[in-house]
Amino acid sequence: MDESVKTEGVQAQRCLQHFDVNWLINRAAHGLREAMDAEAIAHGTTIRGQIVLTALVQNDGPGARPYSQLALGHALGVDKTTMTALLDKLERQGLVVRTPDPTDRRARIPVPTEAGRELQAKLYRQLKSVEERMLSPLSLDEQDQLRDMLRRLIPMGPVEGTCM
Repeated sequence: MDESVKTEGVQAQRCLQHFDVNWLINRAAHGLREAMDAEAIAHGTTIRGQIVLTALVQNDGPGARPYSQLALGHALGVDKTTMTALLDKLERQGLVVRTPDPTDRRARIPVPTEAGRELQAKLYRQLKSVEERMLSPLSLDEQDQLRDMLRRLIPMGPVEGTCM
């Protein structure tokens, strides 16, 4: 390989690693996701399973209207086929049951089981520890600033595309 091409490639890579926001955000997200997925797998699920369980637990309580399977997919930006596969796996593990929707006989309502709630709570605490470890190079003020900046960049309305 021509030495000048090799040098240009190294320079381009350095530029990406220091200035390209897309590259930086994606690399940070990739590292965080891998660490969190490893923790979730150690507890018998995946980070996607944990996200589904968290959405169900957070939307299940007095006065809450539980998600239909379709509404859950929309809320998380997951297509029907992927959501069905995720819920199938969680159901086989005894973490979720799907009950008929009383207002639409064609629809199903996924509901976390007691085992699903327990796993979600335990794994949530473990994932907070992973997050703390991943963010530890930043001061607490910088961590708060990072969260604030990301919230300003990310619209908080309906999810377009997947969050998983």
